[in-house]
Amino acid sequence: MSKFSHGLKHFILELIPPVTFFFISFQLLAFTRALMLRQYGIEVTTFVVATVSALVVGKVVALADLLPFINRFPGRPLIYNITWKTTIYLVAALGVRYLEEFIHFYRAHGTVLGANRHMLDEVIWPHFWTIQLWLTVLLLVYCTMDELVRALGRDRMRELFFGVSGKAGSGTIAGATHPTKPTKEP
Repeated sequence: MSKFSHGLKHFILELIPPVTFFFISFQLLAFTRALMLRQYGIEVTTFVVATVSALVVGKVVALADLLPFINRFPGRPLIYNITWKTTIYLVAALGVRYLEEFIHFYRAHGTVLGANRHMLDEVIWPHFWTIQLWLTVLLLVYCTMDELVRALGRDRMRELFFGVSGKAGSGTIAGATHPTKPTKEP
């Protein structure tokens, strides 16, 4: 396998966890929004928008993970890396979301200054910042889980959450006690 195809395969495998997490999260948010708007007789279909957003945020997270300074605090308590990564991902996502809006206005107005001026006037900023706030919370949850997986290992996390060990033949969590059913004496 060539170095490029191996690197591409690794990158695609790294995309699966963040895209899956944000796909589920964004679909739940879109469904909630649709239910709230239905009360006012407004029908929205946001499945495609939520799916594309999950792909974009997943790609931003995977690309940010390639930065050499992303794991700046490997020997310190997890909160350092969680806060650091959340901040980096948030800045990257904010930049991508800003550019996404900017490109739309640039196409319509043709100049950078005109696009910026119209964008500042026409974007519904409370909506923009509400989405950014939810994105912050979701990134914090994602980074927390990512750091726990990094610290404990995939097999240990699988064992803790699902009771399934990565080792063959072991189906229980080490050190966990399970109550036994009392047996009746005949």
